[in-house]
Amino acid sequence: MRVGSFVLAARFPGQGDGEALHRAVRSAEVAEEAGLDSVWLAEHHFVPYGTCPSAITLAALLLGRTSRLRVGTAVSVLPTAHPVALGEQAALLHIASGGRFSLGVGRGGPWVDLEVFGQGLKAYEEGFPESLDLLMRWLREPSVAAAGERFGFREVAVVPRPSECLTDVEGPEVVVACTSPRSVRLAAERGLPMLLGMHVGDEEKAEMVALWRECARAAGRPADEIRGAAHVSAGVCQIADRRTDAVETLTKAMPGWLRQGLDAHVTVDGRRRSMRDPLAYTELLCVLHPVGTPRLCADRLAATSERTGISRFALLVEGSGDLAATEENVRRLGTEVLPHLG
Repeated sequence: MRVGSFVLAARFPGQGDGEALHRAVRSAEVAEEAGLDSVWLAEHHFVPYGTCPSAITLAALLLGRTSRLRVGTAVSVLPTAHPVALGEQAALLHIASGGRFSLGVGRGGPWVDLEVFGQGLKAYEEGFPESLDLLMRWLREPSVAAAGERFGFREVAVVPRPSECLTDVEGPEVVVACTSPRSVRLAAERGLPMLLGMHVGDEEKAEMVALWRECARAAGRPADEIRGAAHVSAGVCQIADRRTDAVETLTKAMPGWLRQGLDAHVTVDGRRRSMRDPLAYTELLCVLHPVGTPRLCADRLAATSERTGISRFALLVEGSGDLAATEENVRRLGTEVLPHLG
């Protein structure tokens, strides 16, 4: 089992962007010290829900500040980026870090981001498969040309080539954020592991893994690839000597962050959107994920792994909104929870 942290660089009420980003960087540095496997970085634009607008840029910083930790994006939003530009950056980080970089990609949402970056709603609604396929070609082939609906260009050389990494890893791992049967099918047909969100529980994640396997088999993917698919489960982790204390920490801090952060999202086409009740959502997360004593947290992770077949975790550890408390939470995850997991 491989356990990492999920970093949003969340700006809690009364905080500034610098404080949120400093906490994000420190939590990653402490994650390496505490023995965690990885750090996964979220990407958001124009909202205090997450103050990191470029997960791959923050990944570069953290790869430079660490020596062992795997650093991944969760996720880089493909509809607002050119897949070749993202592929070049991914290849650069893969080679320069000695194979420690993972590229998580996703479709994002119908936000005003699409207008600001000039991609339009069609890039979100229809363009993700074309972008993903172009990205994967860039990461696997020595030269690439394109003649699709969104991207068309003459053949150009891939420089740097991911396969030139001095380790045995030929290219950066690519993980796809999946929230629907359509996205599960898309990832499975390409043999790409999934990143599953923290808003769904074990039963739904198990169903998505089963669907992925079914679609991968139907697409003719190799049996060993299907068996070895390293899906990632996102969740929340808060550790305390008593479960009630861990729950209280999150229910005091997270609703205010969720309320101001999620409410700031603006749709590109004016469509109405509903927001979860922040307190009810926080309480749900406390039920679904490892929140409580170290032993309870370890048991919860083991149970999720057994029920879903997923052995990698990306856990939100900054739910208190406080730097010192976040650092302590990460250290306890590494020193008091991981030993129970073997």
